[in-house]
Amino acid sequence: MANENSFDVVSKIDMQELNNALNQASREIETRFDFKGSKSSITLEKEELVVLSDDEFKLQNVLDILTSKMAKRGISLKNLDYGKVEPASGSLVRQKIKLRQGIDQEIAKKINIMIRDSKRKVTSQIQGDQVRVTGKSRDDLQAIIQLLKQADLPVELQFLNFR
Repeated sequence: MANENSFDVVSKIDMQELNNALNQASREIETRFDFKGSKSSITLEKEELVVLSDDEFKLQNVLDILTSKMAKRGISLKNLDYGKVEPASGSLVRQKIKLRQGIDQEIAKKINIMIRDSKRKVTSQIQGDQVRVTGKSRDDLQAIIQLLKQADLPVELQFLNFR
């Protein structure tokens, strides 16, 4: 295993940046004129966001504000899994947005197949919710990173521990 290089393919959300985006969105909702007297809010509960508002139109406006703040802070919207809009107490509506962390098995298998079909001299293996790619040539590993960046996958990928 001498001269073996490797990197990990992961999918994670930077929780600090998410908190910053939530704080910015909450501040904007508090100061905007069209939300005066509204009970609109965004809260983070474990691994999901809960958006609460007076009606579906205002809920959609809150989601627009949230997604714009997340995009400005570099958080991918691919890792959000929107639930359905449901009625909440006191004539309010609620929508839960699940945060996807990690690469599930189906997507990891798809990544493995893409790497194998690239005909590069690298190997890949699934390790829990990430994929480890190893090979002798750093150029091959960088080519795999470019291949995965250009692939249209349903999650945002990050590449860690390149050594």
